[in-house]
Amino acid sequence: MEWSKLLSAERERKSTSDGTYKQTSTDLRSEFEKDYHRIIGSASFRRLQDKTQVFPLDKSDFIRTRLTHSLEVSSFAKSLGQNIGENILAYRKDDNFTVKMKEDICNILQCAGLIHDIGNPPFGHFGELAIRDWFGQHLNELEFKGKKIAEVLPEAMREDLYHFEGNAQALRLVTKLHYLVDERGMNLTYALLGTMIKYPVSSMEVKKESSDIKDKKMGYYQADRRIFEAIQEATGTDGKRHPLTFILEAADDIAYKTADIEDAFVKGFLSYHTICEELKSLPDSGEEYGFEVLGKLEHLYQKAIERGEENPEEYAIKNWIVRMQSFLISCATLGFTSNYKEIMEGTYKYDLFHGTAAEKLMDLLGDMAYRRVFTSYQIYKMEVIESAILNFLMDCFVKAAIYYDVEGEKMNAIDERFISFISDNYKKAYHYHSQGKSEEEKLYLRLLLVTDYICGMTDSYAKRLYQELTGIF
Repeated sequence: MEWSKLLSAERERKSTSDGTYKQTSTDLRSEFEKDYHRIIGSASFRRLQDKTQVFPLDKSDFIRTRLTHSLEVSSFAKSLGQNIGENILAYRKDDNFTVKMKEDICNILQCAGLIHDIGNPPFGHFGELAIRDWFGQHLNELEFKGKKIAEVLPEAMREDLYHFEGNAQALRLVTKLHYLVDERGMNLTYALLGTMIKYPVSSMEVKKESSDIKDKKMGYYQADRRIFEAIQEATGTDGKRHPLTFILEAADDIAYKTADIEDAFVKGFLSYHTICEELKSLPDSGEEYGFEVLGKLEHLYQKAIERGEENPEEYAIKNWIVRMQSFLISCATLGFTSNYKEIMEGTYKYDLFHGTAAEKLMDLLGDMAYRRVFTSYQIYKMEVIESAILNFLMDCFVKAAIYYDVEGEKMNAIDERFISFISDNYKKAYHYHSQGKSEEEKLYLRLLLVTDYICGMTDSYAKRLYQELTGIF
């Protein structure tokens, strides 16, 4: 892969009729800087302020939302881009790499961090699981013209629903559903779109037990295959992960694994002493960076006592988080630059922390959050509530969508009303992309119309709609 293609500033919709891009004398922004302004001005991005990161429907003003998480990822991604770009230049890892390319990388990564979670449904990753489970339980029960829907749909389309994925939904949203000028969504650059595709495989190619990180989840729906292939051709990735995707994923990992610990501490799931006990299982993984992971936390605690801090545990944890983030950025930079050749050839199979001093720390942070937070009574109780909300909405809207826009079929009055609730933008996208399609493809697109609508909901809106439709106030 070559940076000249990987950093493609092309878009699906060109600026001029001859397929070129028009640069005005008064607008000196690069195409990637223009992407940034398209994103932050979008309603889809604003909705992230009311979507769960870890703690569902939390009333605290401290706990992170998808919006604050995305801003943190954007910041880390840009920092990593600066470090890595400077390293490529300083050590001449690529004779064709330029200072302008480094700037473009930083701008692309900044944008990718903002939109990496933009397709997630309400209630975080549990929302994804709930939608996948719903399709797994109901496609063999629901019927279309006397046949089970699971039998009507071609295998690839059926597998898309069974493997429902927020990453694939994000690509769909920014390329089709965010109706700005026309049916091309935000019309972002191919370099940015390529970066946000974490898994460049279809639902038919998912291999959860694969040793290659790119095969573990679905990256795009069959409905979006054409745009996926256009991105691959423009960037020259040809079924491989875009190199910037590794950097984006590392930024996401740094952001959520450290933030989960901080949020869990603030919410009372973890104490200073509990975290210290957990860290005792680590080797001195930060030794070559001048400190021990546990030793740094204990040092900060002692410093807080010496300073007379009112809450020395809070002081220690929050300052330790900042120092760990810096340590992790250094390790991810090393992970990319030391595996540069394999990443650029598309043969590197791991995340950027693999084999670095941070690998065991990252594993421990994730495992600690899972054991002490995500499997707790409080979280499980909220997830049961969220499941009831999403199952109800899926039941109602899928039933209504099955015969929507089917010639010769009359919908009942209630189903018509449910369809009327769906955003006109989403219905407009459905009608545009269903033109000339077979009956089976249209049914598949109507099912995606439902997930499009539900994924566009904020946590509060999903809860409120459920309460209104069930008469619970």
